Amino acid sequence: MGTGLSEDEALEAAALQSLESRFEPSRWRLRPFRNPHHSASTAALVGGGMNPRPGEISLAHHGVLFLDELPEFERRVLEALREPLETGRITISRAAQRVDFPARFQLVAAMNPCPCGYLGHPKRACRCTPDQIARYRGKLSGPLLDRIDLTLEVGTLDADALQSAPAGEATAAIRDRVQRAHVRQHIRQGGLNAHLDAAGIEIHCVADDRAKQLLKQAIDKLGLSARAYHRTLKVARTIADLAGLEVIGSTQVAEAVQYRRGLPAR
Repeated sequence: MGTGLSEDEALEAAALQSLESRFEPSRWRLRPFRNPHHSASTAALVGGGMNPRPGEISLAHHGVLFLDELPEFERRVLEALREPLETGRITISRAAQRVDFPARFQLVAAMNPCPCGYLGHPKRACRCTPDQIARYRGKLSGPLLDRIDLTLEVGTLDADALQSAPAGEATAAIRDRVQRAHVRQHIRQGGLNAHLDAAGIEIHCVADDRAKQLLKQAIDKLGLSARAYHRTLKVARTIADLAGLEVIGSTQVAEAVQYRRGLPAR
């Protein structure tokens, strides 16, 4: 999502936002950003109503859907994300009509390690019981987690670490690298890695022998599903594209696998 919208993408996004009277001309060709509250209903998130209207996932089409406090959403609401995360569309059926809305969004989510938020904290004690932690994390089903490609644990930093943190890489440099990767993907396959189907993965996600062996070991050790395998390979392809590499190596596979090891236990 590091590049602006193309003309066709901007028209699609504007048409969906116009259905809810939310289109702002000043944001033309800017990627939408939606961050619904965790009290949102299924209809609010994926769309619905007697006269079906687009939900937050369609208003975030070609943009970012940010779900803060992910396990605080009702489980049935989260489960409704599975189909659009896989297909990029959502179908709403009613007795008199059936409506199909596009919903190709980048899901970004955040959660605490436990209900009280202090599990693993170096200075504050967690007040949660193991059963409470299990119920909290149990809101996230295996099939939903399979569709989340990257997970990162952000640890607690003390004051010294916060104040002495080195300056990060400039946003402009990161944007330039992402844009080059986007161009590389469009030239190679006519679209982004995230949109590759199984046949496209076989053709375009070419890995060397060491990378293939490492991925096989990861599948056996972590018990990855077929979906997780394909998604891990696409992430490795993207990491290689960001580095300007033609073939996926073991370094890229190792990084992609590492992003899956941080998923909450289920």
